[in-house]
Amino acid sequence: MATPREHIEEIRKDFSIGEEKHRLTKGFHQAVKYLSAELYAKDVHFLMELLQNAEDNDYPEGVDPSLEFVITSRDITATGAPATLIVFNNEKGFSPDNIEAICNVGLSTKKGNRKRGYIGEKGIGFKSVFLITAQPYIFSNGYQIRFSEEPCVHCNVGYIVPEWVDANPTLSDIKQMYGSGSALPNTTLILPLKADKVEAVKQQLSSMQPEILLFLSKIERLSVREDNEDPRHNTVSAIAISSDTNSDTRKDMDAESYTLHLSAKENGFKFDKECGYYMWKQKFPVKPECRVGWEK
Repeated sequence: MATPREHIEEIRKDFSIGEEKHRLTKGFHQAVKYLSAELYAKDVHFLMELLQNAEDNDYPEGVDPSLEFVITSRDITATGAPATLIVFNNEKGFSPDNIEAICNVGLSTKKGNRKRGYIGEKGIGFKSVFLITAQPYIFSNGYQIRFSEEPCVHCNVGYIVPEWVDANPTLSDIKQMYGSGSALPNTTLILPLKADKVEAVKQQLSSMQPEILLFLSKIERLSVREDNEDPRHNTVSAIAISSDTNSDTRKDMDAESYTLHLSAKENGFKFDKECGYYMWKQKFPVKPECRVGWEK
């Protein structure tokens, strides 16, 4: 079995890197660019896509699925970015198939799973991050790669050509940003932000409310914080949200009812907000004449 690095080299060869440039690669780059722009015409999509991807991920047994956003002015990627958004997720991590999906167009490891409730498409969905960054990084299960919206000098294709990362950042740099004595989560996304997107990203992070967990069935912990060398420059409110569910399935009505408790603390306070919600889920038959785009 190929190592993560060997796998990336194999993918790069598929783009004819090291060989004569193919005349179709420039058009392929434009197709990826236009498709991403059409699917994600507004900045709001990038954050929801990250949340949805984390919700769709698989998690190890005994782990409370969690997602953490850290925004910092530290330039750990040495790209000159004024700020960097780092996303930590304790999922099982990227598989070789996941890597193949994000290095392609229209390929997704979630296809065929729509009946399970999947919304995001890993192949296309990940590309929404290009709205806020020109060079996204992925560190997961031994993979250390980045992508660029600029066409690769070797094959004239951008967005989907992976490049191995040895430094800037290193794993030690990432661990320092994680700020915990425990091991890093299996997946870390590093997004050096475009200068004109910094404020928009901060506003979206600051507006995140505890109730967002009501619409996520897997994620149990969600946190946002800012990490700058001078804490006085922090403008994003730190928030840590956790949920606890008491579930009771009503078999006779094909319904599920449960009480979901949300607790949140803001800016380091021990207790800031706690509330409970009574949730009810039930399936109802849809008449054939009301079905739109129905697939058997």
